[in-house]
Amino acid sequence: METIHKICLFFTVLGAINWGLIGLFDFNLVTTIFEEGSMIVRIIYTLIGLCGLVNIGIFFNHLEMHE
Repeated sequence: METIHKICLFFTVLGAINWGLIGLFDFNLVTTIFEEGSMIVRIIYTLIGLCGLVNIGIFFNHLEMHE
């Protein structure tokens, strides 16, 4: 499971970097690499969103372990 957690954290960090680039420079790295509106872009965004949800679960599980 630890490997899945690390992969999800990696994708979540990539998503955060992309949002930072959008906010600071109005530059979307994902749509620059892949064609805007393509299915691969939707898959990448969905994957990053799912990884974020996994990380939320890890965060709350971690909090419960330290109570």
